[in-house]
Amino acid sequence: MRDDGATLHMIGNAHLDPVWLWQWPEGLQEAKATFRSALDRLNETEDFVFTSSSAAIYEWVEENAPDLFEEIRRRVAEGRWQIAGGWWIQPDCNIPGGESYVRQGLYGQRYFREKFGVRTTIGYNVDSFGHHGMLPQILAKMGMDSYVFMRPQEHEQDLPGWLFWWEADDGSRVLTFRIPYAYTAGGTLEDLEEHIRRNADVLTPGAAFLESMCFYGVGNHGGGPTKQNLQRIAELNEEPGLPRLHYSSPRAFFDRAQAANLSLPTVHDELQHHASGCYAVHSGVKRWNRQAENLLLAAEKWSAIAQQVVGHPYPLEDLTRAWKQLLFNQFHDILAGTSLESAYDDARDTYGEAMAIGKRRLHHALQALSWQIDIPAEEGMMPIVVFNPHAWPSKAGVELEFGRLQDSDVLLDDQGEVVPLQRVQSLATVAGGRTRHCFVADLPAMGHRVFRVAPRLGQAAQPAQPLVVGETSLENAWLRLEIDPVTGYVTSLYDKRHTVEVVRSGATMARPVVIADPSDTWSHGVLRFDDVAGAFTATKVKLVECGPIRAVLRAKSCYGASTLVQDFVLYAELSSVEIRVTVDWRERFKLLKLLFPLNLEQTEATYEIPYGVIQRPENGEEEPYQGWLDLTGRTPDTGLAYGLSILNDGKYSAHVTDREIGLTVLRSPIYAHHDPYVPEPDCNYSFIDQGIQRFTYVLLPHAGDWRDGQAVRRAAELNQPAIAMMETYHDGSLPQRVSHLSVDADNIMVSALKRAEDDDALIVRCYETAGIAARATLRLPAWNRLVETTFSPYEIKTLRVPRDETQPAVETDLIEWQ
Repeated sequence: MRDDGATLHMIGNAHLDPVWLWQWPEGLQEAKATFRSALDRLNETEDFVFTSSSAAIYEWVEENAPDLFEEIRRRVAEGRWQIAGGWWIQPDCNIPGGESYVRQGLYGQRYFREKFGVRTTIGYNVDSFGHHGMLPQILAKMGMDSYVFMRPQEHEQDLPGWLFWWEADDGSRVLTFRIPYAYTAGGTLEDLEEHIRRNADVLTPGAAFLESMCFYGVGNHGGGPTKQNLQRIAELNEEPGLPRLHYSSPRAFFDRAQAANLSLPTVHDELQHHASGCYAVHSGVKRWNRQAENLLLAAEKWSAIAQQVVGHPYPLEDLTRAWKQLLFNQFHDILAGTSLESAYDDARDTYGEAMAIGKRRLHHALQALSWQIDIPAEEGMMPIVVFNPHAWPSKAGVELEFGRLQDSDVLLDDQGEVVPLQRVQSLATVAGGRTRHCFVADLPAMGHRVFRVAPRLGQAAQPAQPLVVGETSLENAWLRLEIDPVTGYVTSLYDKRHTVEVVRSGATMARPVVIADPSDTWSHGVLRFDDVAGAFTATKVKLVECGPIRAVLRAKSCYGASTLVQDFVLYAELSSVEIRVTVDWRERFKLLKLLFPLNLEQTEATYEIPYGVIQRPENGEEEPYQGWLDLTGRTPDTGLAYGLSILNDGKYSAHVTDREIGLTVLRSPIYAHHDPYVPEPDCNYSFIDQGIQRFTYVLLPHAGDWRDGQAVRRAAELNQPAIAMMETYHDGSLPQRVSHLSVDADNIMVSALKRAEDDDALIVRCYETAGIAARATLRLPAWNRLVETTFSPYEIKTLRVPRDETQPAVETDLIEWQ
């Protein structure tokens, strides 16, 4: 044993992927086998300590093997079974939305406190592939002071050491440890010994702090420390030259590090990259995740409002069950698209369960509200109620299926003013059965507005600024869009108000490019996708819709056996272009990108990340992002500050290089192929992202930067759209136009509105979006409240508003415990 006091904290663990190269039933069986093995080791070795995470796995064991669960509870109480993480699962740490990370801790921490009486203070995502830059704030506001991760490893990101402070944009920080080498130690005693010796080399003689953690145990498919592991550790503990090998836990290690009062470096950055390809692979699971997140958030908002306004019961148990299904599917090997094919049948079903619950609860709440709106009977008229889920007034494009309307029918708002209405293609193909119409609704903040279809009241309304439509061009008061009839690419996107051509001279935009991509499912070792294999060529460019509300140009193109349809939608009253995409993909070992070269100089790329933003270099590397990314610079002719934000409803990967955005649509590697394994030539492998998929993206040109373009709000409106429904006539206590929540600061986003976990108080989660300190007033008329509060730049804030108006609204933590 070394004589300088060096110590390796031996962290006995069993990394268990509940889903990866196996489906969840096998994960459940292995969880029980692993926990049984760990309990046996605790019985055999009196100073052995075991560490494990992920509340979802404990809940499995609680439901399936209650005797085993009770044994674990006793060991936790004893202190020798350590619970780390405090989250529902170890998720992907780039793809989920900001609120999903909050819910990982909300449900995980509450489960561990209820079942074991413990609160976890250590974030623990040892196998996730990258870690977004807002995590330190989220962890800190859950009461966590420390974090453990492994990837990116030393060759993937240069960090100032294996122990450092990790800081978010708001100044929150956690003491962070990067696991050297591996979170397990292989399957043989030779593997274990080599692993310990490598970890011992981390402890450089003469360093200020001669302690580190060494994770060991059989992992990925569970297993944990073996009898032979513990015997060999005991033997090595007597060997001269090695540090003391001390059975320990991450909490014990961090306590020692904090007590040492070390002068440690601070990392103010995201922790990237390990598997750049996983953010584009398996479009299905990415889209299900985005849809489920937004559906559950909408269901919570309207359920909370319906409870307060009309006494509709809040479905806490149902929504909790739905969130847990969603959170489980955010496990890093599921959401990243890196599991085997059959695992995605399971993910589809459990996402479906979450969305079925969310949709049912959302529409029960909305109809409970709409049933209480006072709508006097008027002969021949049909009322429509449109709900805005956002805390700002919104101008929203609305589509709704009706019973058959006459072309002479008109739409009236709640003031009796005529609103332009346009007939579009019905989703039903039964002759004479249905009609579908669209209109643009001006809506109050987080509230509703009533419209009415009226028969034959005279001349239909026209927009103040009508569309100008050609065979290959669309134009409104803000923009003019032109498409090449030969290629189907955008040749011009002209901002009329600022006299700016957005498309770079000689280039084309929305251009689909096929990239050769022989990499594995993760794209290990790949940072850029730029080996162009070909491009789609147009087969038809056609004007398919034209009316007073909007016009649609359809560009259909093909490559090999694949087809791509882009419907370019321009509304008369909106200053953006919506593109609805249908891809029928039949290629293998290829990747599809859409390219957007911009007519800008001195550019800066900004990406949305969970509950924040980040600026990244324009080096062509593939990057994860959320609902929008932006490239802002100066126009070459006038020097005007100008940019383009691209919004999306289910994509998570892109690159920026040479004043060009590349939106990554899909990848088609083999399911669960991991380098260095080489596919067998005669095997019948399944390839990812085959067949038809649909998504929408929006081009949002703007003067100034992404803040001026309101990219955060516009992306939220795309992902959580207004909801329209037909009603009937009835008496009620609610007016035909009302707002239930608004905030007076443009840079404050109300991201979640829900009932509190422990009582009937209201929880309002907000975050500052622009990096600018703010004072904001939240207006909640139904609660008879004005809540004033302040935000530091990029701060996440959770407010608890009691139903009792005599009790003050207070700030609480993300777990709702303060």
